[in-house]
Amino acid sequence: MSRDRGGGFLGLLTSLVWTGALVALALALFLIWEIHRPGPAPRSIDFTIESGASVMDIPRELKARGAIRDVVVFRLASEMYAGKGALKAGTYEATRGESLRDILEKIEAGRMKLLPVTVPEGLTSAMIVDILKESEALTGPAPDVPPEGSLLPETYMVQRGTTRAELLARMRADQQALIDELWPKRAKDLPFDTPEEALILASIVEKETGVASERPRVAAVFVNRLRLGMPLQSDPTIIYGLTKGRPLGRGIRKSELERRTAYNTYFIPALPPTPIANPGREAIEAVLNPPKTTELYFVADGTGGHVFAETVDEHNRNVARWREIERQRAAQAPSR
Repeated sequence: MSRDRGGGFLGLLTSLVWTGALVALALALFLIWEIHRPGPAPRSIDFTIESGASVMDIPRELKARGAIRDVVVFRLASEMYAGKGALKAGTYEATRGESLRDILEKIEAGRMKLLPVTVPEGLTSAMIVDILKESEALTGPAPDVPPEGSLLPETYMVQRGTTRAELLARMRADQQALIDELWPKRAKDLPFDTPEEALILASIVEKETGVASERPRVAAVFVNRLRLGMPLQSDPTIIYGLTKGRPLGRGIRKSELERRTAYNTYFIPALPPTPIANPGREAIEAVLNPPKTTELYFVADGTGGHVFAETVDEHNRNVARWREIERQRAAQAPSR
């Protein structure tokens, strides 16, 4: 009788052990499946992990934002895959259907969501600093305005919390790297000798036309003028001498054309002392390798572009057509 009871007890114990093992295995398989299966996010969702947030706080934020299904599963997964303190603060993006494991890896690696800060070509350094001041993605005070022409305009992808000083330093480094790349590839017979002069001319080209395809042709006109010792006669340089590049808001007056500032290229038969804006890659490439032309003049054509000429007589006819377009537009403008 006692042997039978002992055998029954051992059998029951064995059965319980096996049952427990099967339950544990089932739970482990469920947990693995839950961690790796597609997540519940129906679209991309931004979420922020604050500095000092604990492994208890993080999944609550994720659950509230709809990026995960279960808080407990996230905590278990973080214990399985992430070391203590491995989850980094910042703003992240959970993409549509992204698994809990993928989200956890993203937070552990600090792969934060990148936000665009767009700086158009042709802005002055002061205008660029203004853009950085207004960007909600950036933090910290704006440093002093960098030298004109030293910043590379483009769209920069940054992590939220990047400082304004860091981005300005990146823009300066990128502009220097671009010059270092393009300067050795320049044409051999250019009428200027330094990368700094190339930036000055590129900034003028950038301001003269908003049509990308025209930049090489405009650059060629200015290079031809420099070779002949002719003044560049560029209106944007006049404006820079008056406002440091801020929009004038009206046409240039005759008295301003005659004002002999260091930037009045109607008088100086050379480049102004500094760039008048921050040129982009295409403008710099255009002045370093301009096409071979004999054109010396250009004027607006009424469509947003310009018409080019080789002789002053041809140019004067083009100017007369442009003046007529201006008169027609003024006549059609509604009276105030």
